[in-house]
Amino acid sequence: MKKIGLVVKEISENRIKSKIKESGAFFIIKYSGLSSPDVSSLRQGLKGSDASLFVAKNSVARRALKSAGLETLITRVEGPSGFIFVKDEPVGTSKLLWDFAKAHENLKLEGGYLKDRVLEKKDIETLAKLPSKEALRAKVVVTLNAPISGFVIVLNQTLKKFVYCLDQIKQKKTS
Repeated sequence: MKKIGLVVKEISENRIKSKIKESGAFFIIKYSGLSSPDVSSLRQGLKGSDASLFVAKNSVARRALKSAGLETLITRVEGPSGFIFVKDEPVGTSKLLWDFAKAHENLKLEGGYLKDRVLEKKDIETLAKLPSKEALRAKVVVTLNAPISGFVIVLNQTLKKFVYCLDQIKQKKTS
């Protein structure tokens, strides 16, 4: 029979592996020095962006990263570290993390993983500065709508000029 500690480690390792497979992206943070209320507010903010914080022992996290084929990220798991697993939108989560790290100097962004690419801290900053998915969609709609709007304006001006011309002809004939 296995000891309870080993069972807990196996469960944690399997959970990290499955979360890596399920999520489109994840970030590695160091949270040493953050107060419990700060960690709670981070968790609450992450819930709003469809992400979650998972903390495990470093040895367990390293084994999970190694078995997932992410050996390059193993060196970033030192000290009190956590994983932020993102389900859908990594941009919103990176913005939240970047802003939280600015407000709380004890939170350090160590790196991450996004669709077969290892992320550095500068990559997370770049992601955080991107517009949201909704803003990008709005820009696309405006861009697609611009030629149609321009065409309608030109047609409207042509009609106005035609009516103005007819009005001028009418005035000449009446005078």
